[in-house]
Amino acid sequence: MKTEIEILTDIIKRRRSIFPISYTSQEIPVEVISQILESANYAPTHKLTQPWRFIVFRNEGKLKLGYELARLYMEITPKNQFLQKKYDSIIEKVAQSSCVIALNVKLQPDKVPEWEELAALACAVQNMALTAEVLNVGAYWSSPGMLANLKDYLNLEEQEKCYGIFYMGYHNDEPREAIRNPMEEKVKWIET
Repeated sequence: MKTEIEILTDIIKRRRSIFPISYTSQEIPVEVISQILESANYAPTHKLTQPWRFIVFRNEGKLKLGYELARLYMEITPKNQFLQKKYDSIIEKVAQSSCVIALNVKLQPDKVPEWEELAALACAVQNMALTAEVLNVGAYWSSPGMLANLKDYLNLEEQEKCYGIFYMGYHNDEPREAIRNPMEEKVKWIET
């Protein structure tokens, strides 16, 4: 029987970004989405600000988001750089997903610097990604250029900011090995 550390290590090492093209048409039940979100709530947070805020898009709401992202891409992209293929892929990625979650942070500059709140969000999203991995739900954090223009569409509060889109869907991808350089190349030990 595996120890807790062996189980945790296996989950961390097998977690991968799974992109919407790999998602099946199977819907993720609300209970599963809620379980994934609940794990985010246990991320570390300086001064217990718990800055993460999520907006879950499903069904028709998800498709409307896809068209809004594509519209924003067209609006902010110079005509000579606009690619119809990219426009279409924005809509397609959202449609292929069972749900899409806007990853937002409620900033509290009087308490904590922005970078610490963003670090807390990243930890929350890692918890979500690990939980999704265990539940065989593919997940992918995207940060398209249109994020800064989503504030009104997402109806964010004055101190809220969107930092990404989290695509999720069931998948049948085979596990693949992580490509990482040895940890020895990234650590210095000072003992005296």
